[in-house]
Amino acid sequence: MGENKRLKRFKEIWQRLSKNKLAILGLIIIIAMILIAIFADFIAPYGYDEQDLTMAFQGPGNGHLFGTDEFGRDIFSRVVYGTRISLLIGFVAVAIAVVIGVLLGAISGYYGDKVDNIIMRLMDILLSIPQILLAIAIVAALGNGLFNLMLAVGLSSIPHYARIIRASVLSIKDQEFIEAAKAAGSSDLRIIFKHIIPNCLAPIIVQATLGVALAILTAAGLSFIGLGIAPPTPEWGSMLSSGRNYIRDYSYMTMFPGLAIVVTIFALNVLGDGLRDALDPKLKK
Repeated sequence: MGENKRLKRFKEIWQRLSKNKLAILGLIIIIAMILIAIFADFIAPYGYDEQDLTMAFQGPGNGHLFGTDEFGRDIFSRVVYGTRISLLIGFVAVAIAVVIGVLLGAISGYYGDKVDNIIMRLMDILLSIPQILLAIAIVAALGNGLFNLMLAVGLSSIPHYARIIRASVLSIKDQEFIEAAKAAGSSDLRIIFKHIIPNCLAPIIVQATLGVALAILTAAGLSFIGLGIAPPTPEWGSMLSSGRNYIRDYSYMTMFPGLAIVVTIFALNVLGDGLRDALDPKLKK
């Protein structure tokens, strides 16, 4: 019965989501981006660090779909490999933020009182610092590198998830099925992980989808100012940073990685909006 109920619920959500054409377009784009990231080795005609100085600053065409950069590297190949790096940063950073944020928010909302005050005041302090500045501070302390960049972006996003899950827990913890679980002798951990968190998944999924977009944008911003991934590893933000020196004469060097960022962020945002509408029972017709 439980499986049938979950399957029916999934079908209802999919039906509502499928009516949102813009969200479906975003979903198709994201799936395409994921496939590009997975099969980058087969899609890219050149290695991302393959140099040919005799072909430097070649415009789009002539065997290089997006042209070449100052080192003669194929920009199309670097954008393709950059998809893998940027999506990896986005998904891993959000996973870090979700795991820690959900745990803190669930504990804060469930226990309340002093525990709630301590955790939420800490989250308020972190929220008072702009996320990009907090990420810059973490990267500056930890150093450059892919893992440190993912960790910095993830840690700076924790307060948003903690506050969202706390609000959901506060609206759920006094309901009858929670009281029944307590009466049955269930431990607090069992109640939190089996009963409360599963019923808070809808806002988490929506926020996580939008959070991936913000994480990619934040990582690109950090790489743009030199605090992200070191060259020659392709990352859209670092490609923009290296191309800005030649933007007047070779604008394509910044145009294509910039378009990759714009398209990905657009797709994630419209998909997130569509999921929010599909998961909100108040919008059910």
